[in-house]
Amino acid sequence: MGVAHNHAGPWTLDDVLALPEDNAQRVELVGGQLIMGPTPGLAHQRASHRLNNLLEQAAEAADADVEVFQGINVIIPDGLLIPDLAIVDAAATEESDVVVSAHDVLVVVEIASPSTRVTDRKLKPFLYAAAGIEHYWRIELEPVPRLLVGRLQNGTYADQPSLLAGAVAHVDEPFPIAFDPAALAR
Repeated sequence: MGVAHNHAGPWTLDDVLALPEDNAQRVELVGGQLIMGPTPGLAHQRASHRLNNLLEQAAEAADADVEVFQGINVIIPDGLLIPDLAIVDAAATEESDVVVSAHDVLVVVEIASPSTRVTDRKLKPFLYAAAGIEHYWRIELEPVPRLLVGRLQNGTYADQPSLLAGAVAHVDEPFPIAFDPAALAR
């Protein structure tokens, strides 16, 4: 169960990082305000785990000097976000064991859940783009699995056409990967 936080005034990055670990919820910071959400459901976790494995295999095959993380703390200009998955420059992960800076993140991936759909479609892409993260991917599991790939152009993400279950999605950056979005679901 999550814990209510008694706090006066706007929250800071240091305030949030000082909170005790809580596996029942994710705590993000935007504009001095906390955004709290429940831990993801099983379908979400399954998709995250499977995509994490696919990304790690593709990065290794491409000999890319990156690491793939689930639920990592990413510092953005307006606070701290926790993407479902992030591909991070490997050298940057040696400098900190708690957070990474947005400028070291190559790709963020959000898996839309019923409780996060608006945040994942509207708020987070805006904040990730403002932080200069080059690639934003969103996985939609309902009504059928699909992958939406966005690349930063003129301060916003230009979406490629949706890549639907039953077809192999080919993405070339930051390294080549090909998979059917259906493989992320049960």
